[in-house]
Amino acid sequence: MRLLLVLLLAATPAFGQSFRSAQHDFRLVRVVEGLDQPWSVAFLPDGRMLITEKRGRLRVAAQGRLLPQPVAGLPQVTVHGQGGLHDVVLHPQFEKNHLVYLAYAARGADGVGTELARGRLSGERLEDVQVLFRQSPKGSRGQHFGGRIAFDRAGFLYLTLGDRGEMARAQRPADHAGSVIRLHDDGRVPADNPFAGKPGWKPEKLTLGNRNMQGAALHPQTGVLWTHEHGPQGGDEVNVVRPGANYGWPVITYGVNYGIGTKIGEGTQKPGMQQPVHTWVPSIAPSGMAFYTGERFPRWKGSLFVGALRDQMLVRLTLDGEKVVGEERLLQGAIGRIRDVRAGPDGFIYLLTDASSGFLARLEPGP
Repeated sequence: MRLLLVLLLAATPAFGQSFRSAQHDFRLVRVVEGLDQPWSVAFLPDGRMLITEKRGRLRVAAQGRLLPQPVAGLPQVTVHGQGGLHDVVLHPQFEKNHLVYLAYAARGADGVGTELARGRLSGERLEDVQVLFRQSPKGSRGQHFGGRIAFDRAGFLYLTLGDRGEMARAQRPADHAGSVIRLHDDGRVPADNPFAGKPGWKPEKLTLGNRNMQGAALHPQTGVLWTHEHGPQGGDEVNVVRPGANYGWPVITYGVNYGIGTKIGEGTQKPGMQQPVHTWVPSIAPSGMAFYTGERFPRWKGSLFVGALRDQMLVRLTLDGEKVVGEERLLQGAIGRIRDVRAGPDGFIYLLTDASSGFLARLEPGP
């Protein structure tokens, strides 16, 4: 009985507990519980929140309470390995058009792959749902769906795609896998995409050579898209996205083959291939990413926050332009696997935990 009590206490999130960092004391506050493998959160203008669950449900949270019925009208989601319902993002002009964008895994004739859809939120239902993008080809494996969405200041939409567990696909021009995709908000391909009109290339591709990106955010000063991606047994990366750039996977990587630790590809550098701005060796398994620009934690302004699945922590990166000059590890082992990180409109930092009994928590100034 005593051992059981110790295990239960160790597994209980430290809500209300004070934590210290190099710049701020903070405490962890519970916002919403009862989530089943939550993946992403978006903040509605009226104070409610939309939260995706991997199994294909879009939940609404209001005043700390999870509404019992999920949002109706979603596209068909396929749960396959790591794939399911992933990101949820509001259109930049949501208050006028009420458009919600979803990234998710879906089945087609050639397997399962990542798709992008949008619908108009009306009460607790999505209406006029349109599929804007379908990954092609799809695949049979259960890994590396990517699935983060971001809008830039000009209104272009970005979707991250993984290599689907088949590393060579990330270097193939006629394959969406292992790329950042760039679209207009209605799914049209921008004429100035780097490979648009180039024979043998998928015109939606903005990059190639990415392994599995599960974090995407715009730099608050430059407006440039940053992403991070999982490496193999080491070599997780933070990258600044450049149109037409090749990020090297699997030709170059700071990771090694699982289990046996042998070299992958040609090394860590090659002319014509981008270097990351930051790497983690060994892996932390990054997921979710947000730049902090709020007023609640003034000394954290400009920091890049990254969630970690494997090491169950929140990482704060200090930046000097496009250089990472410092790293601080917070909440290590305190709340479990962190799937998403968001800077809320109220200036607090929000975290989603990846668990069958997951929750949404926020960081507030402490003690």
